[in-house]
Amino acid sequence: MIEKSSSHIRWMLVFLLFLLSAVAFLDRVNIAIAGSSIAETYGLSNVQLGYIFSSFLAGYALFQTVGGRLADRLGCRRVLTGGVLWWGAFTALSAAVPTGIGHAAFLLMSIRFLLGAGEAVVYPASNQFVAQWIPVRERGAANGLIFAGVGAGAGFTPPLITYLMLHYGWRSSFWVCSIIGVLAGAVWFFAARDTPAEHSSVSRSEMQTIREGLVLPEVQSTSARSLSKTRPLVPWSRVLNSKDVWAVTGSYFCYGYVAWIFFSWFYIYLAKVRGLDLKASAFYAMLPFLAMAAACPLGGVVSDRLTKWRGARLGRCGVAGFSIGLAAIFIALGSQVASARLASVVLAGGAGALYLAQSSYWSVSAGLAGSSSGSVSGFMNMGAQFGGMLTASLTPAIAARFGWTASFLVAAALCALGALLWLVVDPENCLTLPLGNLSLEESSV
Repeated sequence: MIEKSSSHIRWMLVFLLFLLSAVAFLDRVNIAIAGSSIAETYGLSNVQLGYIFSSFLAGYALFQTVGGRLADRLGCRRVLTGGVLWWGAFTALSAAVPTGIGHAAFLLMSIRFLLGAGEAVVYPASNQFVAQWIPVRERGAANGLIFAGVGAGAGFTPPLITYLMLHYGWRSSFWVCSIIGVLAGAVWFFAARDTPAEHSSVSRSEMQTIREGLVLPEVQSTSARSLSKTRPLVPWSRVLNSKDVWAVTGSYFCYGYVAWIFFSWFYIYLAKVRGLDLKASAFYAMLPFLAMAAACPLGGVVSDRLTKWRGARLGRCGVAGFSIGLAAIFIALGSQVASARLASVVLAGGAGALYLAQSSYWSVSAGLAGSSSGSVSGFMNMGAQFGGMLTASLTPAIAARFGWTASFLVAAALCALGALLWLVVDPENCLTLPLGNLSLEESSV
């Protein structure tokens, strides 16, 4: 029987990962918008609020590698579903701490730490999906769309949370975010499968496209499903001895430090430092995240085309280094602008330039690690979250001592360092064993 048309299941699932990415950032950025109200409710200082922000990132960072390893072993479908249900529950608990209770800051820190632990699986598991489902030539676009959810979720957060806060109080915003998360997790569980071979709706032509486009020869074979389950994971000794992994992780540390200034402090910066009112702050706080949402897929498409034209060195590393360097310029200039509204626009340009590089990190880590991409990308993302954890506490400390301009100049300097680290990355260095090195038992069906 002749097949009439090819399916596009892989892109439907990429879109679902975009939605999960948006929900994840809705659940983590909501506290930055409600931060002032939470501090007022519990009598917290900005420093204590910074510790609460950092607690989320501590859990998020520490469980990145664990989440990636789980995705490599158990598959992205179950791991992502469990993660979404977990973080939905702890988002709801964030609103359940009663007013007037002692040690409210400690309780909120504990809840946010566990919320971060649950969210840690989302991007390593997504990268495991990319390694199994997405041909190499499409990975920039796929990762760009997935990470556009970061900007979409974070950009949608200020108006939604502000509206709910004004009409129903800050606690209601956490209940709503929790419900949205649980619903998104249920959709993912019923729609997704770990590999194309397990999904009954994948057509023969789409299956052939996926197999021919994957970098791993064992996934291209007709026994892809069996081999993906039996192939040994990359040993940690090989991962930790890779200069490419360390360079990408170091650059992503710098990236995470800068990105989390926007996620943790930008709204408060506009309201408290630049003097914008609640509604104006909510509007201008959206701009960096809208820029991120637009820049992610754009950067992915440009990266894919340049990779096809001139190779991964230019298409992945070149795009990332240039974009992060450009972000350094925007952020340094934006911190000097006198007008609050113009500064918001310029700084938003910096956020957009930063996110032009996003897909390169994840495409390169998938290429380096192959079937162990969840583990290696989790290790890489752990670096970014340690950067975010540092900025959550260090940014207000620098601002208190030297002013907010100094905080943004430190971020610009780290952007420059992150760009330079891409010069030592070779995206062609694959950590996985070639098929010929597998034992007869490992390579048999």
